[in-house]
Amino acid sequence: MARYIFITGGVVSSLGKGLMAASLAALLQARGFKVRIRKFDPYLNVDPGTMSPYQHGEVYVTDDGAETDLDLGHYERFTGVSARQSDNITSGRVYRDIITRERRGDYLGATVQVVPHVTDAIKTFAQDEAEGLDFILCEIGGTIGDIEGLPFVEAIRQMRNELGRDKTCAIHVTLVPYIAAAGELKTKPTQHSVRELAGLGIQPDVLLCRCEKPLPESERRKIALFCNVRAEAVIPALDAASIYAVPLQYHAEGLDAEVLRHFGLNSPIPVPDLSGWADIVDRHLNPEGEVTIGVVGKYVGLPDAYKSLNEALVHGGMANRVKVNIRWIDAEIFERDHAEITSMLEPMHGILVPGGFGERGTEGKIASVRFARERNVPFFGICLGMQMACIEGARNTAGIPDASSTEFGQTDEPVVGIITEWMSDEGLQTRAAGGDLGGTMRLGAYEARLNGNSHVAAIYGATTISERHRHRYEVNGAYKDALESGGLVFSGMSPDGLLPEIVERPDHAWFVGVQFHPELKSRPFEPHPLFSGFIEAAVRQARLV
Repeated sequence: MARYIFITGGVVSSLGKGLMAASLAALLQARGFKVRIRKFDPYLNVDPGTMSPYQHGEVYVTDDGAETDLDLGHYERFTGVSARQSDNITSGRVYRDIITRERRGDYLGATVQVVPHVTDAIKTFAQDEAEGLDFILCEIGGTIGDIEGLPFVEAIRQMRNELGRDKTCAIHVTLVPYIAAAGELKTKPTQHSVRELAGLGIQPDVLLCRCEKPLPESERRKIALFCNVRAEAVIPALDAASIYAVPLQYHAEGLDAEVLRHFGLNSPIPVPDLSGWADIVDRHLNPEGEVTIGVVGKYVGLPDAYKSLNEALVHGGMANRVKVNIRWIDAEIFERDHAEITSMLEPMHGILVPGGFGERGTEGKIASVRFARERNVPFFGICLGMQMACIEGARNTAGIPDASSTEFGQTDEPVVGIITEWMSDEGLQTRAAGGDLGGTMRLGAYEARLNGNSHVAAIYGATTISERHRHRYEVNGAYKDALESGGLVFSGMSPDGLLPEIVERPDHAWFVGVQFHPELKSRPFEPHPLFSGFIEAAVRQARLV
């Protein structure tokens, strides 16, 4: 039977519960256990698919087409375990499903209430698909005391009673702030947070204390005394030089050992081999060179909007043993001042145009593609970035000056248009142009077939690939011949040959556009080949300038 580890946060948000869950799961894996991580999000959206990146950060997409919280990206990158639809749930999804059942009459006239109906649904989600697992880690979003999170806290309280303390462990992540004027770390916020959690019926077994200064033994004992935990269960969590150093740091502080002690378990691998983690940290912190990549995007004001992209570029740097300096560039700047294009992009060793939605900034992205093409600078276009590469090619090399996308309004030259049907493993998928926005895109993993003699086939070392998609618009195949006459080759297509998946310019140093999101499948131990190849090309470019 699987054991459950519940992870809550207190004092303030953004303490790193997601990284903590991912790091602990990686340590338990290294000790020989099978793990899975789940995220409980208290907001009322059914999923984050329609939320602004400025509100929520990136939307992470799983193989089975779920639009999820970005923490699932951390989970996958640290454990290598592919997330599923069943690994992320929101209050909105819980309430939607319960109300649907109530309207059908499934509750046989009963009064539908938070307890037991909502809490039962949360518990069912937590325990679903648990076969063959040793541990299921459940991260509760938000901060203890948030009103919207109360049903989730109540659900895990009930699970602790039903399963017993020997099958559950509660870890509370708190803040121990440093007051510079006093020169002291303050434990009172942690005491109050634990008291609030205990008032909701959950006594934590382990405290993970985020702090910017080392936690003295006297303060550790003080926290243990007032929070009713063992001193060894008070784990300091200082800021790390790299997020990939966090598992090593937590292991050194005894987090995984304390969790196993709580469960009374001996691990199949008593001394975990963490040399792989040490190697990637060394590659990250001790590079042998550096390159600068310009990311010309729409949501550059919030780095979390491109979290997986940022990490995939770091992974590409690790693969080539170089530091990747990312310059986040607002595409709208190039629309206001064309002179900025040269001054901002000329120092770049590679240019990447990422995904996005809407017309804002697209002309700046198209200008960036043109700069990369004309200056022979390595270029990587992802999703909307590929579409902008096709529009740029149509306008400037294929003789279609009015080329545009129907996403931006009516056009006589729809080089990019909305897709209303496509084939999936479940059969023909259809969508209406004016339908709902949530969950209606082409989502999840789809196969693509690559030209055997193409650049991307050489990069992948394969002619059939599977990549994750999240888009509503697609390059119009009717323009394929015209675009190829201008040198933009369609080197990857859907298996039925209808949907363009990859374009490239064979006469360019490195020019690739993809309709999917390869960043979602990049891992520190397995950098995505497209990002490894892009950074390798940037290294060559750096030697030329």
